[in-house]
Amino acid sequence: MTLQLNKKPIIRLKKRSEFLKVASVGQHNVTPGLILQSRKHTLIERESNSIESLRLGFTVSKKVGNAVKRNRAKRRLRAVAQTILSAKKASHIDLVIIGRQHTLKRPFAKLLKDFENALMHIKSFEDEK
Repeated sequence: MTLQLNKKPIIRLKKRSEFLKVASVGQHNVTPGLILQSRKHTLIERESNSIESLRLGFTVSKKVGNAVKRNRAKRRLRAVAQTILSAKKASHIDLVIIGRQHTLKRPFAKLLKDFENALMHIKSFEDEK
């Protein structure tokens, strides 16, 4: 499944090894509604056209709740990402968005603000003009 943003499909991170690679870099931003981890692609990955410019992954732990609550949190996070990333231009980066317990009850406008604040700390994003 791919998200359609800016008429370019964004590839989803699905394998555990991809998530671990992003987590191992250690770049993360914590907000009340979510945690954003990021990893820039290496020069080798950029030159080989096997990796798209932006890959996105979502995860929510069992601490948030049962499967229904975790899936609802992931749907909210996908909607946040689609709303915000459609106005941004990214270059060669992997993002992992981690849901927190506040993700479910936090108003959508505040979740959008949380995601924007987390993206501001990542230098690979620019507003599209």
